Amino acid sequence: MDAAQIAVRSFDYGHCYLMNQGGFMIATAHLAKSYGPTHVLSDISLAVPQGEIYALLGRNGAGKTTLLNILITLAQADAGSARVAGFDVATAALEVRQRIGVTFQEPFCERLLRGRDVLDLQGQLYQLPAAERRRRIAELGEILAIAGMLDRPVKTYSGGQARRLDLARSLMIRPQVLFLDEPTAGLDAASRAQLWQYIRQLRAHTGLTVFLTTHLIDEAEAMADRVGILDGGRIVAEGAPEELIASVGGEVVTVSGAGEHGGFVAALADCPWVRSADVGSAAGERRMRAHLPTHAAAQGATAAITIRLAQPAGQALKPIIELGERHGFLIGDIQLYRTQLADVFAAYTGREDDGYQP
Repeated sequence: MDAAQIAVRSFDYGHCYLMNQGGFMIATAHLAKSYGPTHVLSDISLAVPQGEIYALLGRNGAGKTTLLNILITLAQADAGSARVAGFDVATAALEVRQRIGVTFQEPFCERLLRGRDVLDLQGQLYQLPAAERRRRIAELGEILAIAGMLDRPVKTYSGGQARRLDLARSLMIRPQVLFLDEPTAGLDAASRAQLWQYIRQLRAHTGLTVFLTTHLIDEAEAMADRVGILDGGRIVAEGAPEELIASVGGEVVTVSGAGEHGGFVAALADCPWVRSADVGSAAGERRMRAHLPTHAAAQGATAAITIRLAQPAGQALKPIIELGERHGFLIGDIQLYRTQLADVFAAYTGREDDGYQP
């Protein structure tokens, strides 16, 4: 076990949970929020147990930050209720704030101060004794691998280092719940992966509950025990990543070919081993045309058909080819892939991944 892991083990959150045994650390019921005529959140109900990493996934403007602001007491809902760490966010805001840590999209650290001073000031705000502040700063420096830079001004930190310092700041009070708003925004791939590792390590060794918002599909898939997909102010799907993937089909076959495809698609839809069969977009068809042999492309307009399977693809490929032949659709190319969380997002929101960062 390395020094960081030892430090994490010593950073004990257990005493914080006595008041919440058997309950949820975050629970909302029918939350709604509007700004003027615009409905930002509608009927949001969710429950996050202790020790879970929950990712709220949605495009920019989906309502993620609005929901986060309600949970951390920076905004009030128009309807519904929410409890965090056992307290109502509307009637017991102070009690909630004393039990949560928050990391915003932009690092919330004074750039002219040393990293050590940033953490010490945070401890003073929560009236921690000086000795306790020094101990927690040392622990967090080891946990988040920033001990060697704490005596440098924040303005000299890289983006990843500033993020880790901001995370340390939010952990100074040993919160019961850590809220992260787009925690890796602006970081390169290596820094993102490193921050994910630190957060998972914290949760594994302390039982910390983490609620994060993100528009990055790979972040939700890599980090979360459960994912809620927010679209148009509503949670349209929720579950463990593998459960969400299974809900829209585990394996997908895309076939491209020439000829009349209407009868072929209708016949596929009637097969018990097919979940769905859909003709792809024009752009998709143009891409697929490149795979067709010359004699197939010459016979007519091409089509790319996406088939979601209810059985292993190995058992379905031969029947698919035979079905195409019977209905006059000459298959020139077959591609197989497993459903990913990006496919789940598209399935539940009804939108393709048009520039949405995976």
